[in-house]
Amino acid sequence: MLPNRKSAAALGALALAGAALLAAAPAQAATTTAKAAPKGDGAKAICKRLPKTEARIDASITRLNGAVTVPGSVARLAQRVTDAKAAGHTEVYTYLNDRLTFRKSLLPTLQQRQADLKSVATWCTAQADAK
Repeated sequence: MLPNRKSAAALGALALAGAALLAAAPAQAATTTAKAAPKGDGAKAICKRLPKTEARIDASITRLNGAVTVPGSVARLAQRVTDAKAAGHTEVYTYLNDRLTFRKSLLPTLQQRQADLKSVATWCTAQADAK
């Protein structure tokens, strides 16, 4: 069955539009430029987000230092490691023990960030007072 004239015209228009898009794609890619390098250190944005950042870090430290009943705490994961070892689940024990090692390393990092943010907060306050 041969296509009618309307179908042939629509098919031709579709093929022409597709060819035009393919021809334009390299030209558009060439005109796209990389983003410019930052013009500052982002201090204004850091000061603006400071309360939320402090709250997130405080919550993380509280959770990590939590009791065995607190999901995400070091104590809870340590208990799971102990349970896996007692059950003889060697692969699970290894996996959980590696997670425990990483989670324990998070605590000093977060505490350092907390201390750094205190000095940043002091700096932000001084900048706001200077204005």
